[in-house]
Amino acid sequence: MSAECSSYLNADKVLVSGFSCPRTGGDTRAVYCCGFQDVKYCCDDPHSFFPYEHSYMWWLSVGALVGLSIAAVVLFAFIITVCVLCYLFISTKPRSKLDTGLSLQMAGKTSC
Repeated sequence: MSAECSSYLNADKVLVSGFSCPRTGGDTRAVYCCGFQDVKYCCDDPHSFFPYEHSYMWWLSVGALVGLSIAAVVLFAFIITVCVLCYLFISTKPRSKLDTGLSLQMAGKTSC
């Protein structure tokens, strides 16, 4: 079994000629043509997207988790601060109503 990888333009806009999989002197199990429009290679899994190990993805994941954790802590601190300030604002308001100077009486009644 073999596959044909058609020619393509790589990221530097250089034409790479087509080739057959498996390549001469390469892995005999790599019978599929894998890759993208700007990079193609022979692989042993037709659903493979990357020709290299995925270990770098772990470090990206750890970095993303650390960044998200820091963002979550900052957001949590902001929410706590807003809640504390709201509580202090409400609890320090004067509780007595201001006297407007007007007495409340029912209209139409006269005092004798």
